Amino acid sequence: MSIAARFVQTYPGFALDVDLDLPGRGVTALFGPSGCGKTTLLRCMAGLTIATQGRLIVNGDTWQDDAHFLPVHQRPLGYVFQEANLFGHLSVRRNLAYGRSRVPAAAHRVAWEHAIELLGIGHLLERMPAGLSGGERQRVAIARALLTSPRLLLMDEPLAALDLARKQEFLPYLERLHRELDIPVIYVSHAPDEVARLADHIVVLEAGRVVAAGSLTDTLARLDLPIHLGEDAGVVLDAVVAERDTKWHLARVEFPGGSLWVRDGGHALGQPVRVRILARDVSIALDHVAGISIQNCLPATVAQMAPDDHPALTLLRLNVGASPLIARLTRRSAAELSLAPSQQVWVQIKAVALIG
Repeated sequence: MSIAARFVQTYPGFALDVDLDLPGRGVTALFGPSGCGKTTLLRCMAGLTIATQGRLIVNGDTWQDDAHFLPVHQRPLGYVFQEANLFGHLSVRRNLAYGRSRVPAAAHRVAWEHAIELLGIGHLLERMPAGLSGGERQRVAIARALLTSPRLLLMDEPLAALDLARKQEFLPYLERLHRELDIPVIYVSHAPDEVARLADHIVVLEAGRVVAAGSLTDTLARLDLPIHLGEDAGVVLDAVVAERDTKWHLARVEFPGGSLWVRDGGHALGQPVRVRILARDVSIALDHVAGISIQNCLPATVAQMAPDDHPALTLLRLNVGASPLIARLTRRSAAELSLAPSQQVWVQIKAVALIG
């Protein structure tokens, strides 16, 4: 299963030129700064923008090529915008019913009850959009999109209009969509924290071009990309909860290559989780150091070194077993430790974010 997308579109002062082969399941994040072409690419995929050159094949079905173009209303997709765009004169129930009515009954793939339960909007059905919070409106918009039984779900920065508190409330609903629905999602964002929590695959855009694409873990571990992430440079690892220390409210999570102690988030033993480790929270030692407050010290191998965006700093890619880490340290520290590729070291991880 895959999504093949090729689009070329030129505007005054900007050109989009992408050629992608994306997974046909899971969440693919289109990531990059404002103005890099994320929304333009999404609109091309939706058929809202007719590109000069365009090809889109979704899990074997051709939606457009040189000889064929499905208009947007004939593409089996859902589109969630930055603003919810609900019908203000219709209740939540009737907004949802409108989305469902666009699809013949025989083609329904998402049950009414499932969409409502998944987004936690059962208590909102008789409310009008004007009486909803921003997060509630977006949850209704996503449920409406799901009830069109899409074969592809496009989401254009759906959290951009929410404040931090509302965003934190909203993200678990998106995580449930990720876990429970077998609908591929293309998710536009310029927020590293959203990408870290939700994405399986990432496409990094810059000035209308693809500068990187691949699995989330491998792509974030590339040393030529942290310049675009700054203080958010780091990796995301898939792990499993292996042990709980109830006395100290900690949990131990295992990943390919080792394990880490993190704050206990209440996850069940054996439950898959993600951990995010920022480069600024990883320090290096030549030997195992005892008598320090850092709980997580792991053996590692230096795989690669590269300049950072400031001349005083350097970046290290490290292998902890089969898993990558990135460390940021001063060039002076690296020189004093005589660090070099293939060297065996110990990584000290000062903070680990358990993100789902």
